[in-house]
Amino acid sequence: MRKLTVFNHVSLDGYFTDKYSSLNWVHMGNDPEFDQFVQGNAQSGGELIFGRKTYQMMASYWPTPMAHEQNPIVADRINALQKVVFSRTLDSVSWQNTRLVKDNLTEKILAMKQSDGKDMVIMGSGSLVSQLSQARLIDVYQLVVNPVVLGSGRTLFDGKMEKLQLKLSDSRVFNNGNIVLTYETM
Repeated sequence: MRKLTVFNHVSLDGYFTDKYSSLNWVHMGNDPEFDQFVQGNAQSGGELIFGRKTYQMMASYWPTPMAHEQNPIVADRINALQKVVFSRTLDSVSWQNTRLVKDNLTEKILAMKQSDGKDMVIMGSGSLVSQLSQARLIDVYQLVVNPVVLGSGRTLFDGKMEKLQLKLSDSRVFNNGNIVLTYETM
Protein backbone atom coordinates (compact mmCIF):
# COMPACT_ATOMS: atom_id res chain seq x y z
CA MET A 1 0.00 0.00 0.00
CA ARG A 2 1.25 3.47 -0.86
CA LYS A 3 1.96 5.83 2.04
CA LEU A 4 0.52 9.31 2.33
CA THR A 5 2.82 11.87 3.95
CA VAL A 6 2.13 15.46 4.95
CA PHE A 7 5.04 17.91 4.59
CA ASN A 8 4.35 21.33 6.06
CA HIS A 9 6.00 24.23 7.81
CA VAL A 10 4.45 25.25 11.13
CA SER A 11 5.17 28.10 13.51
CA LEU A 12 6.31 27.49 17.07
CA ASP A 13 2.73 28.16 18.19
CA GLY A 14 1.31 25.60 15.77
CA TYR A 15 0.05 27.56 12.75
CA PHE A 16 0.74 26.61 9.16
CA THR A 17 -0.48 29.94 7.75
CA ASP A 18 -0.63 33.32 9.40
CA LYS A 19 -3.88 35.27 9.86
CA TYR A 20 -3.57 36.54 6.27
CA SER A 21 -3.15 32.98 4.85
CA SER A 22 0.46 33.88 4.05
CA LEU A 23 3.58 31.74 4.26
CA ASN A 24 6.05 34.65 4.07
CA TRP A 25 7.09 33.84 7.65
CA VAL A 26 8.60 30.47 6.65
CA HIS A 27 12.19 30.59 7.85
CA MET A 28 14.64 29.32 5.28
CA GLY A 29 17.57 31.40 6.49
CA ASN A 30 21.01 30.98 5.03
CA ASP A 31 21.49 27.29 5.77
CA PRO A 32 23.09 25.07 3.10
CA GLU A 33 22.24 21.95 5.12
CA PHE A 34 18.53 22.86 5.19
CA ASP A 35 18.64 23.68 1.47
CA GLN A 36 20.14 20.25 0.82
CA PHE A 37 17.42 18.63 2.95
CA VAL A 38 14.70 20.38 0.89
CA GLN A 39 16.37 19.32 -2.36
CA GLY A 40 16.61 15.73 -1.13
CA ASN A 41 12.93 15.73 -0.23
CA ALA A 42 12.07 17.02 -3.70
CA GLN A 43 14.18 14.34 -5.37
CA SER A 44 12.68 11.49 -3.35
CA GLY A 45 9.82 11.26 -5.84
CA GLY A 46 6.22 10.35 -5.37
CA GLU A 47 3.00 12.02 -6.31
CA LEU A 48 2.06 15.46 -4.98
CA ILE A 49 -1.41 16.11 -3.56
CA PHE A 50 -2.80 19.64 -3.31
CA GLY A 51 -5.96 21.50 -2.44
CA ARG A 52 -6.98 24.44 -4.61
CA LYS A 53 -5.25 27.23 -2.69
CA THR A 54 -1.90 25.45 -2.44
CA TYR A 55 -2.11 24.33 -6.06
CA GLN A 56 -2.70 27.88 -7.26
CA MET A 57 0.17 29.19 -5.14
CA MET A 58 2.60 26.47 -6.29
CA ALA A 59 1.51 26.60 -9.94
CA SER A 60 2.07 30.37 -10.00
CA TYR A 61 5.69 29.96 -8.90
CA TRP A 62 7.38 26.61 -9.68
CA PRO A 63 6.93 26.58 -13.48
CA THR A 64 8.41 30.10 -13.79
CA PRO A 65 11.92 31.13 -14.85
CA MET A 66 12.34 32.79 -11.44
CA ALA A 67 11.82 29.48 -9.62
CA HIS A 68 14.29 27.76 -11.91
CA GLU A 69 16.83 30.50 -11.32
CA GLN A 70 16.37 30.55 -7.51
CA ASN A 71 16.16 26.80 -6.95
CA PRO A 72 16.71 24.79 -10.15
CA ILE A 73 16.89 21.34 -8.52
CA VAL A 74 13.58 21.68 -6.69
CA ALA A 75 11.91 23.45 -9.63
CA ASP A 76 12.91 20.74 -12.11
CA ARG A 77 11.78 17.97 -9.81
CA ILE A 78 8.48 19.45 -8.66
CA ASN A 79 7.52 20.32 -12.23
CA ALA A 80 8.27 16.74 -13.37
CA LEU A 81 6.33 14.99 -10.60
CA GLN A 82 2.76 13.79 -11.02
CA LYS A 83 0.33 16.09 -9.21
CA VAL A 84 -3.31 15.75 -8.13
CA VAL A 85 -5.49 18.71 -7.17
CA PHE A 86 -8.65 18.21 -5.16
CA SER A 87 -11.04 21.09 -5.77
CA ARG A 88 -14.77 21.50 -6.17
CA THR A 89 -14.35 25.00 -7.64
CA LEU A 90 -11.57 24.71 -10.23
CA ASP A 91 -12.68 23.89 -13.77
CA SER A 92 -9.25 23.05 -15.14
CA VAL A 93 -5.55 22.82 -14.28
CA SER A 94 -2.65 23.91 -16.46
CA TRP A 95 0.51 22.92 -14.58
CA GLN A 96 2.22 20.02 -16.35
CA ASN A 97 1.55 16.48 -15.04
CA THR A 98 -1.48 17.62 -13.03
CA ARG A 99 -4.93 16.13 -12.89
CA LEU A 100 -8.02 17.56 -11.25
CA VAL A 101 -10.33 15.58 -8.95
CA LYS A 102 -13.58 17.32 -8.05
CA ASP A 103 -15.25 15.02 -5.52
CA ASN A 104 -15.03 12.14 -3.04
CA LEU A 105 -11.73 13.13 -1.41
CA THR A 106 -11.48 10.31 1.11
CA GLU A 107 -12.66 7.61 -1.29
CA LYS A 108 -10.25 8.76 -4.02
CA ILE A 109 -7.29 8.98 -1.63
CA LEU A 110 -8.06 5.50 -0.27
CA ALA A 111 -8.16 4.14 -3.83
CA MET A 112 -4.89 5.91 -4.65
CA LYS A 113 -3.25 4.45 -1.54
CA GLN A 114 -4.35 0.96 -2.58
CA SER A 115 -3.07 1.35 -6.16
CA ASP A 116 0.45 0.68 -7.41
CA GLY A 117 2.91 3.53 -7.53
CA LYS A 118 5.18 5.69 -5.46
CA ASP A 119 4.17 7.19 -2.15
CA MET A 120 2.19 10.46 -2.05
CA VAL A 121 2.93 13.79 -0.35
CA ILE A 122 0.51 16.54 0.64
CA MET A 123 2.13 19.97 0.71
CA GLY A 124 0.24 22.82 2.36
CA SER A 125 -3.45 22.13 1.79
CA GLY A 126 -4.67 22.47 5.37
CA SER A 127 -8.27 21.58 4.56
CA LEU A 128 -7.16 18.32 2.95
CA VAL A 129 -4.82 17.54 5.85
CA SER A 130 -7.62 18.11 8.35
CA GLN A 131 -10.15 15.97 6.46
CA LEU A 132 -7.70 13.16 5.74
CA SER A 133 -6.40 13.19 9.32
CA GLN A 134 -9.94 12.80 10.59
CA ALA A 135 -10.43 9.89 8.16
CA ARG A 136 -7.12 8.37 9.41
CA LEU A 137 -5.68 8.21 5.89
CA ILE A 138 -2.37 10.01 6.56
CA ASP A 139 0.55 7.75 7.46
CA VAL A 140 3.37 10.24 8.14
CA TYR A 141 3.46 13.86 9.30
CA GLN A 142 6.73 15.66 8.49
CA LEU A 143 6.57 19.08 10.12
CA VAL A 144 9.19 21.79 9.86
CA VAL A 145 8.88 23.82 13.06
CA ASN A 146 10.00 27.38 12.32
CA PRO A 147 11.43 29.66 15.04
CA VAL A 148 8.61 32.18 14.85
CA VAL A 149 5.44 32.84 16.87
CA LEU A 150 2.52 34.04 14.73
CA GLY A 151 -0.12 34.57 17.42
CA SER A 152 -2.95 33.50 15.11
CA GLY A 153 -3.61 31.78 11.83
CA ARG A 154 -4.77 28.32 10.74
CA THR A 155 -3.71 25.01 12.19
CA LEU A 156 -3.44 21.80 10.20
CA PHE A 157 -6.14 20.23 12.29
CA ASP A 158 -8.96 22.78 12.09
CA GLY A 159 -12.41 21.31 12.52
CA LYS A 160 -13.70 18.54 14.70
CA MET A 161 -10.83 16.23 15.43
CA GLU A 162 -10.72 13.23 17.66
CA LYS A 163 -7.48 12.39 19.42
CA LEU A 164 -4.80 11.35 16.95
CA GLN A 165 -1.94 9.44 18.56
CA LEU A 166 1.39 9.72 16.72
CA LYS A 167 4.85 8.26 17.25
CA LEU A 168 8.01 10.32 16.71
CA SER A 169 10.16 8.47 14.17
CA ASP A 170 12.81 11.10 13.40
CA SER A 171 13.92 14.61 14.29
CA ARG A 172 16.56 16.90 12.90
CA VAL A 173 17.77 20.35 13.96
CA PHE A 174 19.17 22.82 11.43
CA ASN A 175 21.45 25.83 11.88
CA ASN A 176 18.73 28.22 10.66
CA GLY A 177 16.63 27.29 13.71
CA ASN A 178 14.22 24.97 11.91
CA ILE A 179 13.50 21.58 13.43
CA VAL A 180 12.06 18.79 11.30
CA LEU A 181 9.85 16.41 13.25
CA THR A 182 8.63 13.22 11.58
CA TYR A 183 5.70 11.42 13.15
CA GLU A 184 4.05 8.17 12.08
CA THR A 185 0.53 7.09 12.89
CA MET A 186 0.15 4.31 15.43
